[in-house]
Amino acid sequence: MTGTAAVDGDVVDVVCLGESMVTFLPSRPGRLADVPSFARTIGGAESNVACALAAAGHAVKWVSRVGADGFGDHLIAAVAAYGVDTSGVRRDANRPTGIYFRTATDRATDAHEVLYYRAGSAASAMSPTNVPHEDLDGARVLHLSGITAALSPECLGLMRVLTARRAGRPLVSFDVNHRPGLWREDPAVLLDLARGADVVFVGEDEAEEAWGLRGAAAIRSALPEPAVLVVKQGARGAVAYTRPARTPCASEADEAGHPEDTVTHVPAPRVDVVAAVGAGDAFAAGFLSASLRGLPVEARLRHGHLTAAATLTVAGDLGTPPPTAYADRLAALDDERWGTLHLGPGWTAADQAMEEVRTS
Repeated sequence: MTGTAAVDGDVVDVVCLGESMVTFLPSRPGRLADVPSFARTIGGAESNVACALAAAGHAVKWVSRVGADGFGDHLIAAVAAYGVDTSGVRRDANRPTGIYFRTATDRATDAHEVLYYRAGSAASAMSPTNVPHEDLDGARVLHLSGITAALSPECLGLMRVLTARRAGRPLVSFDVNHRPGLWREDPAVLLDLARGADVVFVGEDEAEEAWGLRGAAAIRSALPEPAVLVVKQGARGAVAYTRPARTPCASEADEAGHPEDTVTHVPAPRVDVVAAVGAGDAFAAGFLSASLRGLPVEARLRHGHLTAAATLTVAGDLGTPPPTAYADRLAALDDERWGTLHLGPGWTAADQAMEEVRTS
């Protein structure tokens, strides 16, 4: 995966397929019952990736379905404002656009509340028969997530088709994104979908919750097929297992990883977290952006961490990625200086001199 953003309208770097919803963020911390007002924004794993990639200068298309309603109008306009091609978004006159409300607290805490109003949404009606192939063909990368598979049997059928290995398909990127509150099938289905992808992102915690796998090596042993497996380890960083295209002996992988794997670990920088929602999507966008540019694996992981930090330091699901030249300079730091990075709110506001980023 090398090259830069498309220079004409016929080439798409990445197609992101999945549901986006109108998101309502609370005006203050507290229980949903006590919050007096909410600010409207947007959120959705795949559209988050699309927006971050477009902001980084890539040619990106978002494919989905929304209702023929005002919230659908808002979603399309908001995503398009990032420079994303929304011509692959279909309007559904019979189903609404999904919405959700959440509290200001971190998703990992018991105080966190989320109320989804997405059952029967327009996006949940996506299927192999109503997503035109012309919306997907021609992209260098097709990015998907496990959330789509959880929306409906029709969506699961679509995901099975898109992750099936076949000649001529785009490189398939898959973020597991296990959501226990949505998932009604055996979570092993997500493992099957991931096996069909070329690049897979999964959190160590979600792999243990969904599949009972502990540690990055065990995850790689269960997922030997993808050429690139990225295991996110929270504040500890991320590890990438990479190798050339799958060989016939790939099934011989063991707890040490595939025999041909190169294993690369990059610690995460210290971040003053405002809200954790959307950080995983941002990480995937940063990693894919660096991959499209042909950067080494260590740099891809560092760009993933930096793009995630841009989202971690804002209240919404989408942060503004740092300017590419600035991110490149940070990603090129030696290990000692990288290990002392400390990123807080506002750190991406301008292409700063490196001395302006705290290294303590």
